[in-house]
Amino acid sequence: MTSTAARIDAPVPSSATPSDVPSAESIAATAEAYAHTHRDVSGGWLRPAVFGAMDGLVSNFALMAGVVGGDVGHQAIVLTGLAGLAAGAFSMAAGEYTSVASQRELVQAELEIERLELRRNPGEELAELAQLYVERGVEPRLAFEVAQQLTADPERALEVHAREELGIDPEDLPSPLLAAVSSFAAFSIGALLPLLPYLLGATSLLPALGLAVVGLFGCGAVVSKVTARSWWFSGLRQLALGTAAAGITFALGHLIGAHIG
Repeated sequence: MTSTAARIDAPVPSSATPSDVPSAESIAATAEAYAHTHRDVSGGWLRPAVFGAMDGLVSNFALMAGVVGGDVGHQAIVLTGLAGLAAGAFSMAAGEYTSVASQRELVQAELEIERLELRRNPGEELAELAQLYVERGVEPRLAFEVAQQLTADPERALEVHAREELGIDPEDLPSPLLAAVSSFAAFSIGALLPLLPYLLGATSLLPALGLAVVGLFGCGAVVSKVTARSWWFSGLRQLALGTAAAGITFALGHLIGAHIG
């Protein structure tokens, strides 16, 4: 800590003059005029929703295709589809809730550690934050002044340290309930697509295959909205993976069904 403080306190000449520094109003106006948005890269509700729908569609269609390949009756196919939908949806919701809740609890535990450190060792934490800015190219004296201003308020100090040291926003932690509900609803919708024709009286796999193809391509195309891939590439990729899974499961069901029969 001594060497850190020495580096921070060392005077560094600056060629800037007061006239070169824009006012707070000018900075705010420029930032507002330039304001642009980014896509949400943290996941949020989109990740469990999209992947829940894909999982439901692929897994239930593959499951039903395997049963159809085993040459069973209409009632058994419908029962299999409904069971697959219910089991998968509840499993996805429970798993997503547990995963996100565990992640949130870990973050909160780390925040509590940082809060205690700020209370017990404010000087060392101030130097640590200032050094982070120095390592990013800020002049030592300015880095120390910025760190002082940012950590003047205890809650803001915790937020700044959490962002800089842990890479998280304490005010924007993921919600386990939202993730679970999104996963449950999305999986159910995806799993319902291949089942719907059988619920309406279909006796062939072809209508379910048609809906599954449309759903797979559609899910892939939606994913392209939050990636750099084109919609047709994402759609075709998901379609290929989903149909391959269903085809393999159908073949296995047909093979096992023939041996059992």
